[in-house]
Parts: sequence; C-alpha cells; structure tokens
Amino acid sequence: MLKKLKSAVLAFAACAVLATPALAQEIKFFTIGTGGTAFTYYPVGGVIANAISKPPGSRECGEGGSCGVDGLIASAVSSRGSVDNVNAITSGLRNSGFAQSDVAYWAYTGTGTMEGQDPATDLRTIAALFEEHIHLVTLEDSGINSVADLKGKRVSVDEPGSGTYVDAGLILEANGLSLSDIQEENLKGAAATEALRNGKVDALFIVAGYPTGALVELASAADMKLVPIDGDGAKALTDKYGFFAASDIPAETYEGVDGVTTVAVGAQWYTSAKEDDDLIYEITKALWNKESRKLLDVGHAKGKTITPDTALNGIGVPLHPGAERFYKEAGPIK
Repeated sequence: MLKKLKSAVLAFAACAVLATPALAQEIKFFTIGTGGTAFTYYPVGGVIANAISKPPGSRECGEGGSCGVDGLIASAVSSRGSVDNVNAITSGLRNSGFAQSDVAYWAYTGTGTMEGQDPATDLRTIAALFEEHIHLVTLEDSGINSVADLKGKRVSVDEPGSGTYVDAGLILEANGLSLSDIQEENLKGAAATEALRNGKVDALFIVAGYPTGALVELASAADMKLVPIDGDGAKALTDKYGFFAASDIPAETYEGVDGVTTVAVGAQWYTSAKEDDDLIYEITKALWNKESRKLLDVGHAKGKTITPDTALNGIGVPLHPGAERFYKEAGPIK
C-alpha cells in the first residue's frame, strides 16, 4: 500500500511539473504606467487593468467571471507621471502608460518641450481617456488670486518627469513668469498638499482629472481654494498650444470650494509599436466591452467620462495597428 501511495504521489508530481510550463505559457503580463497614488491616473489605471485582465482559470465572462483578454494579467504601476511613462514605454521598461496628450505629442515629434531629444517614433495610441484639468491650488488667506500672484512665492510644481512640471512651466511662461520667478518645490501628491496645509508652500499645481483624491482630502481638512487660469495668459497658452483648451472645474467638486475657469489637456493611453498587434487589438476590444463599462462607471468618478465616443478625441500620436483594427471594425474609423 505504501509503495502504491508513493507511486501515486510521484505520478501526480510529475504531471504537475509537466503541466506547469504549459500553464506558464498561457499567462501574459502587461503593465500600465500611471502616476502618483494620490492622483487620478493610478486609480483609473487599476480599474482598466482589472477590466482587461483574465488570468488562467477565471470564470467565463457570461458566467460572472472576467471579460478581459484570455490569459492576461495587467497591473497598474505607480510612476512619476506622463514624461516618465513615455520614457518607460519607449525604453521597453513598461508595456503601456498614461500621458497627457501634449507631452506625448512633443515626445513623438521631438518638438516643444522635448526639442533636441530623439523623437519617440515608436510611441502609439490605444485610446483617449478623459480630460485633465490644471489645478492651481492655494489656501483662502494666501492672497494668491491669479497666476501673476505666484511671483516670489513658494510653489510646488511636482517632480521633473511629470506632466504637471511641464505644464506649470508653460502656464508661468504664458503669464510672463518663469520657474526662476518662484521658489520652486518638487513635491508630489500627499506631500504637496500636506506642505500647503502646513504653510511650507504657498501654492501648488496639479494636473489631474477631477475630483482627484489628494485635493478631496485637502478640502476636507483646510480652507482650500482654486485659482483661475484665465484671461490673456490662458488665451496666449491655448493660442500657442492646440492641446490646451479652456475648461471649468465646477463648484463643489471639492467640498466648500468655488468653481473656476482653467485649462485642460487630454489624458491618453499609449503603448509601443513593438507590442503585438493581436494583443493590443484584444486589449482595446476588452476596454470597450459592456462589462468594462460597468467597471468604469463605478470604479472612479472620472470613469464615466471614458467612452468609445471620445476614444479618438485629440489624438496626436498614431494609433497602434491593433487598436486601429478594432476601431475600424467597431465603427469610429471608416
């Protein structure tokens, strides 16, 4: 009996060893570079990663299981933001990532703020996602009521490598200032809002889809206000850079905070031309299926604005061939 039991155990172990490579071959991993955990990219990335994933052994889509890509395990990775994500995609460090439309276009063409650098010609678009608003944030008693009032003040502009850092510089420039006219701080997420609350900085820039978690928390704990980015400075910005558009942040987006007019850019999802066409086709298809719609609608406040109708809005970087095939089949591209 003991011999038979040992034989059965060895046979089971042998089967498991033989089966392991086959199972491993079925699994595909796919990373999505996002942003700081306190901002919008990270939670939205988590929702999308969940929507497109379907690990081996998952229940079938129609039976309450995952409706993603067979064998795919996608993960949202925190990063320094748009510039970091573009660099990670082109270097092969990440499979995909979110970036502001302006940052991606400049990287792809080697123009604008990326002039002098090698164009990121392998960058490709999967989808346009949502609008990102430039938040210029201060406290009620700061005396800061316009971009011009930032001169000489301690201002957090996020880290180099983020889209916020790029856009803060452009906004200052459009209003006759530069980074050298402020006391520059490079704080991110909760560190920036905590510094504002404790009087260590006078104002901060955040580029994110509203409502963004870091500011929701700040508004509940301090007398926060949003500073408008409008007038001649905003017009100079939108006239010079087509990716910026005037847009409002409504009142009560953040508790007790008045609405303002500011400027916005598009948040888009990018990958590399080197990624497999069939895989990106399946990922794009999974993003826009009806089950993903349910996840987007409840997963984050910005998720409801991520729709197939706006999937091609403001795209300045070519579509990945796999994504383009899906859009041609689905109808947005004739």
